Amino acid sequence: MNTQVLALGLLVGTVNFLFRYLPLRLSTAKTSASVRRGMTALLLDSIGIASICALLVVSSVPDILLNHGRLLPTLVGFGLLYLTFYKTRSIIFSTLLSALGYGVTWKLLMMAS
Repeated sequence: MNTQVLALGLLVGTVNFLFRYLPLRLSTAKTSASVRRGMTALLLDSIGIASICALLVVSSVPDILLNHGRLLPTLVGFGLLYLTFYKTRSIIFSTLLSALGYGVTWKLLMMAS
């Protein structure tokens, strides 16, 4: 197995784990029943965006290494994913908008060249 693939897998796995673990660990509230439900909701919200970000990184890095022209559309897609999720907390809307942003940016770059 290529060491770069292994290193990328370990990096993505670690970041994905930290997206899930840190929001619960950094919470300073007491552990009453209502707070535990709030922590569970926070954990479930974090899993969605962490999974999408991990998939974005894993699926786009090989393409970017082969074709450097895909870096800008990938960054646009990731930026839209982050901003949209931060504002709306909707993983579905964020994913759709980031895919649209990637596609439009890719198409504009293809038309320009």
